[in-house]
Amino acid sequence: MEEKIINRENLNKLCRDIIDGGNILIAPGKTEYTVIKDTSEIILDAGSKPTKASYKNYAFPKAEPVIYYKKDKNDIELIDIDIKGKKTVILGAKPCDSNSFDILSKVFNWDYKDDFFNMRVKNFIVIGMMCEFADKYCFCTSVGLSPVSEKGSDIFLIPLDENNFAVRIITDKGKEFMESYGKYLTEGNPEKAKAKTEAGKSSAKMPEKVFNSEEVRKWLGKNFEHPFWDGIGDVCLSCAQCAFVCPVCHCFDIVDEDYSYEEGRRMKNWDGCQFGHFTLHASGHNPRDIQGKRYRQRINHKFKYYVDKFGEILCTGCGRCSRGCPVSIDIKEIVSDTVKN
Repeated sequence: MEEKIINRENLNKLCRDIIDGGNILIAPGKTEYTVIKDTSEIILDAGSKPTKASYKNYAFPKAEPVIYYKKDKNDIELIDIDIKGKKTVILGAKPCDSNSFDILSKVFNWDYKDDFFNMRVKNFIVIGMMCEFADKYCFCTSVGLSPVSEKGSDIFLIPLDENNFAVRIITDKGKEFMESYGKYLTEGNPEKAKAKTEAGKSSAKMPEKVFNSEEVRKWLGKNFEHPFWDGIGDVCLSCAQCAFVCPVCHCFDIVDEDYSYEEGRRMKNWDGCQFGHFTLHASGHNPRDIQGKRYRQRINHKFKYYVDKFGEILCTGCGRCSRGCPVSIDIKEIVSDTVKN
């Protein structure tokens, strides 16, 4: 792992080169990740609150066509989608976001390799940054991450002072990427840089670890039928905002949309397990017919099923679902309470 130094002026120049090179640069805005057209738009603040939604939609769009078709009385012509992606750089991703692609890749490459997702992620460079924000909704330390976690980042920034960042090159992809921008980096004194890096780490706000994920997984395995779920179901509105802002929720539906009698497209659209119709059968039967069952599925999927299948917790502890919940359901409290019942 290599470590160098970059100042804000040179970081802006590096970003300008990325944009001028025809690449896509994405960074946190005031409320969401946005495509940067001018470096003056960049807000790089380790102490900022997480955006309302993650950058998941840039690799896994809310709605995308997977094929077009033309049909007549005797035949159907299928037209493939060109899924070649541009080089895309995510700048300033907090650790609770930067690890999301690694987690999502497990399901998108399980029994079928999703070329749409994989092609985009292949073209992504994730420049993560240490996080100095923590509120009552943050719980990254309870799911195996931390404000200084480098998991999922190709390059990792640690603020040293107002104008300088330590630059850690984490992956081979990150190293190859930075070869084009080495003129903006300085070596500095390795020992001094290390000392500054450790000092920068010590300034991070560490959220309190509020539950043991393995204890939660075991409890869930023994309490599928439990009155605990009914109480949550009585509160939840089934709006699924929690799934849509989550960095790692990935449910989707596929539907055919006809433009006319002759043409149409097959679409992949985000869906959510909290919607009442999510498991509704054509027969009219619904195995999750009440909200308590649907919320049970959400928690089990994140903290048991995904762990059993892939060895990963389907949650990064960002707290977005809780901050945005219209009825103030806090997933951190829910998961913490499971083992108390």
